[in-house]
Amino acid sequence: MLLNHGLLHGDCITITGRTLAEELTPIPDEPAPNQEVIRPWAKPVYAQGHLAILKGNLALEGCVAKITGLKNPSITGPARVFDSEVEAMDAIMARKIKAGDVVVIRYEGPKGGPGMQEMLAPTSALIGQGLGESIGLITDGRFSGGTWGMVVGHVAPEAYVGGTIALIEEGDSITIDAHRLLIQLNVADDELAQRRAAWRPPPPRYTRGLLAKYRRLVSTASIGAITDYGE
Repeated sequence: MLLNHGLLHGDCITITGRTLAEELTPIPDEPAPNQEVIRPWAKPVYAQGHLAILKGNLALEGCVAKITGLKNPSITGPARVFDSEVEAMDAIMARKIKAGDVVVIRYEGPKGGPGMQEMLAPTSALIGQGLGESIGLITDGRFSGGTWGMVVGHVAPEAYVGGTIALIEEGDSITIDAHRLLIQLNVADDELAQRRAAWRPPPPRYTRGLLAKYRRLVSTASIGAITDYGE
């Protein structure tokens, strides 16, 4: 169905050596009518998917928000800033996060992590405290399929390379609005320019070995955090 509606590149070569369109030739154009797992194209479960790509001054290359089941997929609130998942978890478990806050977990991106850890633990802890619908969370790390809430991951450019997420200060106003596909740091441009001029990258977490090599090679999350984009 995806191929027939122009949403797949049928000429891509698969592992068999045949194209994707060739591999799909024997597959029926519509799902069997006696099942409910695969929906007909004209009768989706939801009018839109469970992900929204947001852009704004906080993520010039974009970021990914999971919006399924949220009563109101938008929030504007004060930033609570943490430079690692560990710092964020310490604050969450100490119940320092309150309704209306926007939690920022940075330096967990492809280079900063390095490797984009998943942020399931912080979001699970916040939901356990009853804050799932009342706070926002943004990170240059990633989420697993089990994450729920007003959470935004894959913020790019990441903090380690000087993305705007690196310039956020405690208490700054942040807007996450999936209706408008917007993620915005509500700070004047001249103030951000001053912060950028003063910003310096932190020391790398690894200077030798595989992870250090990965950090040097890996690309931005917006093109897949790949390491061979020059070929």
